[in-house]
Amino acid sequence: MTRGHSPRAAGRLRRTLAEWAKSLLGALLIWLVLRTFVVESFRIDSGSMQNTLLVDDFLFVTKALYGAEVPLTHLRLPAIREPRRGDIVVFDPVEGDGDTPLVKRLVGLPGDTLAMTHGHLVLDGRPVAEPYVVHVDSQRSETREMRARMRALQLPHFAGAAPRAYDPDVEDWGPIVVPAESLFVMGDNRDDSYDSRYWGFLPRANLRGSPLLIYYSFAPDSWHAVPLLTAPRLGRIFRRPR
Repeated sequence: MTRGHSPRAAGRLRRTLAEWAKSLLGALLIWLVLRTFVVESFRIDSGSMQNTLLVDDFLFVTKALYGAEVPLTHLRLPAIREPRRGDIVVFDPVEGDGDTPLVKRLVGLPGDTLAMTHGHLVLDGRPVAEPYVVHVDSQRSETREMRARMRALQLPHFAGAAPRAYDPDVEDWGPIVVPAESLFVMGDNRDDSYDSRYWGFLPRANLRGSPLLIYYSFAPDSWHAVPLLTAPRLGRIFRRPR
């Protein structure tokens, strides 16, 4: 009698491998559906939302909130709710290749009249309380070239009394009216954020979601070796950004 696997044993092995393959495929499909339509991971790589979000905060972003986009189409699933002022939003950028999403705070909805005076946001003629905002250089002024670009973007939506003399700067601009199907977003770190002041209004269609919670965070400038593992910011884990 020769040694080796019997046909029965070989059949059991094939069935076991097939079951494993189906389980793995099923898990992969579930993960793809969840990532596409429900939740996605996101890493903060800039200080534009400091102190609300820090560099190397890792977030779960809920994509269903504003209606997830169906891949390879321009269709969206029904939204749970529409965007609101004060929401932290993750979106596809207006400029560049659009591959790397950005995160900012939503400050203006369609029809809103916005302005900024000495770094303070004004909505429909009334100052806005923004306890989350950080100012590191309230005297900051942009270059003449950048201010000319800001003027060109904002002038068609300018609602002031002297459009010919309009000369916006990063801390002083407006009033401008947010057009239909558009949003105005800014970073909480107002003096170090490249946002709607520079590149204009954000199309509603560019929204991808809103942060659900911080699932991990570490201090990248820590003196510890391998800070990803040895310098976690435990107080930030499982917090919901607001």
